[in-house]
Amino acid sequence: MKIPIYQVDAFTGKLFGGNPAAICPLEEWVSDDLMLNIAKENNLAETAYFVKQGENFHLKWFTPETEMDLCGHATLASAHVIFEHLGYEKEAITFDTMSGELVVKKVNGLLQMDFPSRMPESASVPDIILKSFSIRPKKVLKARDYFLIYEKEEDISSLEVDQGRLSWIDPGTGGIICTAPGREVDFVSRFFTPGAAVFEDPVTGSAHCSLIPYWSEILGKKEMVAYQLSERKGEINCVDQGDRVLISGNAVTFLKGEIDV
Repeated sequence: MKIPIYQVDAFTGKLFGGNPAAICPLEEWVSDDLMLNIAKENNLAETAYFVKQGENFHLKWFTPETEMDLCGHATLASAHVIFEHLGYEKEAITFDTMSGELVVKKVNGLLQMDFPSRMPESASVPDIILKSFSIRPKKVLKARDYFLIYEKEEDISSLEVDQGRLSWIDPGTGGIICTAPGREVDFVSRFFTPGAAVFEDPVTGSAHCSLIPYWSEILGKKEMVAYQLSERKGEINCVDQGDRVLISGNAVTFLKGEIDV
């Protein structure tokens, strides 16, 4: 069996920036075990697979460890492949996923994703998490992921994390979002996943399902621009629409090839 594969840098307009994802278009579904093994072999934060079903595309995301319920950058990368490499001519792509229907369209030169909103709420946090960060957050919330709020952008960029200590956290706990107001943009963030093959995710679309409603309420703005301050960096255009969020960015193709299974 031969499976096409593309590697796409998402949330960036240039190679070697943003967040890389592997994308595998399929004619029909293969086993979950095979998809997981391919994700392990790719050793990227996410490998996405999709199958055309009627007018929509059924989309799945796998880390090297497990199937995910939602992934922003691999959705953006999948849409990029469909638009740019598979000759798709309609204005919008509808993905059927574990998180419901997700729509991606081209808007003002960017790929815009329509995702569910996940407002973080007050939560207690394991002490081991607080002790793993060099700066203590001023507030902790939680949605799918822990949500650590800091005073200023410099706190986020200079933050040091004890990966070894965090490895003791149950992987089922989710990720850890660290965020603060931005200097040149509305807000900044970083995202860490204890126990995952990729400990610090370069740019995390799904984290913005929580970041957007939170900062929209704090800043009193519906439209915002955000940076994720990983080494690769990423820029995200954000719109709060109540129970939905619009997340927009660029994507570029790094490679295309074929897997011989």
